[in-house]
Amino acid sequence: MLSREDSRRLALLERQLRLEDPDFCERMSEVGRAARTRPPIAMVFVAVVVWIAALMFGVAGWWIPAAGAALWATAIVGWLVFRSGPRRPIHPITGPEPAPPWW
Repeated sequence: MLSREDSRRLALLERQLRLEDPDFCERMSEVGRAARTRPPIAMVFVAVVVWIAALMFGVAGWWIPAAGAALWATAIVGWLVFRSGPRRPIHPITGPEPAPPWW
């Protein structure tokens, strides 16, 4: 956690860097975006295993555990889709940029 003085100093340095070398800032923002869009392979594996378990429970006739496992797998897949979707850039000082209009 930065103090107010340190936050102001950091914001000043960021503004100065953006003015002096905008190409570098653009490259750094692209690197951060690319790293966030890749879904974690471990969570994909967990979702597949839980779906297989749901199918096995369903074949065995255990409908309540099958439904629970299916819900969990769907929640994991939903989280993966939400996490890997396009994001608006978030500036560390000023916060998120406003969303574009729908029309």
